[in-house]
Amino acid sequence: PDPGDLPLSGVTVLDFGRHRPGPWCTQLLADLGAAVIKVEHRGQGDPSRHNPPLYARDGVYFHSVNSGKRSLA
Repeated sequence: PDPGDLPLSGVTVLDFGRHRPGPWCTQLLADLGAAVIKVEHRGQGDPSRHNPPLYARDGVYFHSVNSGKRSLA
């Protein structure tokens, strides 16, 4: 579908989550069209970035719940 046709198109969400429920929830919001901005700790990032198994230097779980999000520290 066209991103402008999704139910949460035009909504911006800040993701401060550090454990499974928060990032998973905001991933659902992103899938529904929200612009999600993940706020991470400066210098270390989200702890799930470092949990194995790794893909492209980051944890697979991190990739699975943060696709389509912008990130800042």
